[in-house]
Amino acid sequence: MTRCLAAAALAAFALVAGCGRSPSTPSEGRRDGAAMMEEAVATAGDVTVRASVVSTARLNEAVARQYGVERNRGRVLVLVGVRQGPESDEASLPAVVRAEVSDLRGVRQRLVLEEVRSGDLIDHAGSVRVTPPDTLRFDISVEPEGKAPIRLQFNRDIFPD
Repeated sequence: MTRCLAAAALAAFALVAGCGRSPSTPSEGRRDGAAMMEEAVATAGDVTVRASVVSTARLNEAVARQYGVERNRGRVLVLVGVRQGPESDEASLPAVVRAEVSDLRGVRQRLVLEEVRSGDLIDHAGSVRVTPPDTLRFDISVEPEGKAPIRLQFNRDIFPD
């Protein structure tokens, strides 16, 4: 498994995370956390952007505290990592990350993403309200330091826990 996200998040998500799936891969009708956790990935040159979504109700208390989110069935945590280099030796790349989310009704929310550091890794984390079941559309723009901007768009089906 690649160094997809900060070490604490990986530990919390290890049971349900699926790395490397393309952003347009459907969740194949699965109604579990693993379908929601599939990573969305965009690559430009040697820069890779990975985004994961998880219900905050599924987080353990320590991870929720680390990311500054309340464990709640009506919120999902969005994690975005920007990495540079080959998959086996990626390093975090400082970046400005912006995100918007819209639901099936067209209601848009701008995510406030906070930089979270864990050792040498930098991730961007924020949470958004949701009323399951729903499908959320994520639109993430990344401006890596010294590199061309990258845009990542993907959908995630959100089911009640």
